Amino acid sequence: MPELLRFAGGEYPGVRVRLRRVFEWGGSPLRVRLFVRYGLRVHGNGTRCEFCKCSPKRGEKVLSGTTARRAHAVASDAPRNRHRRGRIALDEVGSSVLYDTVALVPARNEEVGVFTALGSLAGQSRPPDLIIVVVNNSTDRTQMFAQQFADDPSSPPTVVLNLDNNPHKKAGALNYGIRWLREAVDGRLTESVRHVLVMDADTELHSKFIERARNVISSDPELGGVSAACLGRTDLWQNPWQRYLLGMQIIEYGRAANSRYRTDVHTMSGAGSFYRGEALQSVLDWRGEVFWEDHRNLVEDYETTLTLKESGWKVTANQLCIAYTDLMPTLRELIQQRERWGRGTVDTLRSRGWTKFTWHSIASMIMGLVGAVYILGWGTTQLVKAAASGFVQSPIFLALFVFWIVYPALRVRNLGWKAMLVEALLIPELVYAVVRTYWLVLSVVKSYVTRVSAWK
Repeated sequence: MPELLRFAGGEYPGVRVRLRRVFEWGGSPLRVRLFVRYGLRVHGNGTRCEFCKCSPKRGEKVLSGTTARRAHAVASDAPRNRHRRGRIALDEVGSSVLYDTVALVPARNEEVGVFTALGSLAGQSRPPDLIIVVVNNSTDRTQMFAQQFADDPSSPPTVVLNLDNNPHKKAGALNYGIRWLREAVDGRLTESVRHVLVMDADTELHSKFIERARNVISSDPELGGVSAACLGRTDLWQNPWQRYLLGMQIIEYGRAANSRYRTDVHTMSGAGSFYRGEALQSVLDWRGEVFWEDHRNLVEDYETTLTLKESGWKVTANQLCIAYTDLMPTLRELIQQRERWGRGTVDTLRSRGWTKFTWHSIASMIMGLVGAVYILGWGTTQLVKAAASGFVQSPIFLALFVFWIVYPALRVRNLGWKAMLVEALLIPELVYAVVRTYWLVLSVVKSYVTRVSAWK
């Protein structure tokens, strides 16, 4: 028992383990030994350990079977891949945690929406323990408004940081905030910060977002992050064209939120992502920064999602963790936004190659191009022919036609009957499909033939 307490007391700097229980083996407590290279190994008295394969001292016995697995749940052996670390359950960090949830909000020229974003954090059913606002490369009054929020006595504890010269876009701002946080907690996130919420300054979170995200992430110790289900804000249009454009974006967001894979999401949402502190620390231990700082990194949320998966962490999305985000009011702004997302995704996929974590995204992009050619080519041609000939067509075409009406409508049933009606009419979706195909093709072409421009 003294050996356990001496180890747990921090004999090795940077490693702190709280041992809540002492397993008994043959009437004697376990011995815990630290091997810096291979992590924690748990022994009793006996022979060679079947998990860490290390040589015991003379007279030692080694745990095996169920007892050994339980012990290794607290002190695991070598990482199974290049930077995965042993898991530490929430109740094992105990009183050493300074912050349960820290919110990190990067903001660039967001004077219009920063108050709304920060207000949604203050209005949470479980507010964050600390809010860090990183104002970067801003030329408006974002910093002033954020500081007004921080100075309000009713606001949660808030720190406003200013980063005037940031060449690394959003990734640089997020890493700057994480570095500040690590200095504030004296080093590692694992022992001091349980969760980190990253959200955009133009996003408004549902009042129970943090509460629900905590419940989801605590349900599985292998979960490294929970992504928001993004929905577009409504009633912001000023003319019929904007009503159509914003309405199709609302349908697009709602359809995506309804169909995302629960345990294999394509990407954590930049609008709202809830990370386990230990998961971010494992990425820091591997490469020194959570978000890849490079001016070519246009989709820092997707690149970080892949890194977490490669680290052995799961990521998921939850429909009840809702983030309301701004929509693009003009066609030009919409194409610029989606072309940036698409081009950044293609760049990341090209650098990663075909792996078990990227194949689904690559296949989805290829199928999206094939589907666009099918819909805009053969499908549109057949629709025109059907309209001209009074819909005298083969049974196969009629079956496909019914499918095109029913299936898209059912996919957005959670958005209400208006969205279902728009999808069933086909024409609005076909027009939007033309725009979608344009930015998708443009993204792929630009990824191969042009260089990434500076911050826009």
